[in-house]
Amino acid sequence: MVLEPQKRISEKGLTVWRISGSIQSFITLLIIGGIIALTIIFNWPLWIIAAALLIFVINVYLVVILIPALRWKRWRYEVRENEIELQYGVFIIKRTLVPMIRVQHVDTRQGPILRKYQLATVTVSTAATVHEIPALDMEEAEELRYFISKLVRVADDDV
Repeated sequence: MVLEPQKRISEKGLTVWRISGSIQSFITLLIIGGIIALTIIFNWPLWIIAAALLIFVINVYLVVILIPALRWKRWRYEVRENEIELQYGVFIIKRTLVPMIRVQHVDTRQGPILRKYQLATVTVSTAATVHEIPALDMEEAEELRYFISKLVRVADDDV
């Protein structure tokens, strides 16, 4: 039986995802506000306002509370000598193995919200795709970036 990866991302990532969800919800609120204004201006049926508000409440619950919690709970990773294993997903859990021999370069990335919480995302690039390990503590992200690049050099030397 193959065990799932054991390392987790920072719990502060949950806060970052909730803040991002709140920003998304604010944009949804602006759209809902426009729909409500149009409903009042054009004397459309009042059920449109109720439906718009219900959609907003459901949206806030999903993108601010439920999805970030599930996303954080499921996100795991493991870096081994020959591969990087990622497990993520909300409703559909995806497990990915990235062979070290395929890794071309490793970066860290930080937006303003991640920077505020001292977090970074590690991106692992192969010829075909870019894989991300989000919301790691800054020190852990830098150590991981260095460790993966060291393993990639060893894998290249073995070829």
